[in-house]
Amino acid sequence: MFYVYFMASKPHGTLYVGVTSDLAKRVFEHKSKAVPGFTARYRVDTLVWFEAHDAVEAAIRREKQIKEWKREWIFNLTEQDNLHWVDLFSDVAP
Repeated sequence: MFYVYFMASKPHGTLYVGVTSDLAKRVFEHKSKAVPGFTARYRVDTLVWFEAHDAVEAAIRREKQIKEWKREWIFNLTEQDNLHWVDLFSDVAP
């Protein structure tokens, strides 16, 4: 399985769109700031949306598509499944 996911600093705040094959591990890395970079610098550590894909190519294609979107569209997609922008990490953590 491969995942496209959104991390946020707060509702309607700074966003990060990513793709990974190990969602729990990758979100933990964001939360613990294990990898220096954008999410660590801007405190983007809340998993607010994700979707699964069977093939890496499909996940990457979807990530690239979403990265072209307006922020409002990403907010709308997030709020379809997660109206209050709660942290979904407990849904994916082992």
